[in-house]
Amino acid sequence: MVPRILELIGEGLGLESGYFESKLGEVSSLSVNHYPPCPDPSLTLGLSKHCDPNLITILLQDDVCGLQIFKDNEWIGVDPVPNAFVVNIGYQLQIMSNNKLKSVEHRAVTNSRTARTSVAFFFTPRDDIMIEPARDLIDASNPQVFRACQFSEFLRYYMAKNGTDDDALEHFKLRA
Repeated sequence: MVPRILELIGEGLGLESGYFESKLGEVSSLSVNHYPPCPDPSLTLGLSKHCDPNLITILLQDDVCGLQIFKDNEWIGVDPVPNAFVVNIGYQLQIMSNNKLKSVEHRAVTNSRTARTSVAFFFTPRDDIMIEPARDLIDASNPQVFRACQFSEFLRYYMAKNGTDDDALEHFKLRA
């Protein structure tokens, strides 16, 4: 089952209805992370910097700020919004959108006084799914940016790079 948010993203990109149905498979996972208070948050990170290797991540934060994104060479806190989700674009959606949508580097930090809990739901392609830019997003003025690869190949390379920089994507870019 593809979440409605992916259907809407596909529609926003101009893709045919149901485009992600054949690209996702039945793989999804849930992660609950609890970050206890740390007297000196500068000594530890809750989760080190990375970009998500999956298609999208839907994140529910509690009321304690701890998620940060890297933008304009600085870490910026993402303030929790009550009853709202954060949707992170993963590398697979960046590839499938032919670089129109970008995965953002992010991390989780601890708080000196208050515990924090977050819940993340990951939508991931099956290992055997071929990931490539959507043909409808490629034309003479928008050439194909990434080569096709199986998700399992991408994930092996990503894990070898520890997901910490764009090297994981650079390996799959086509050269002009």
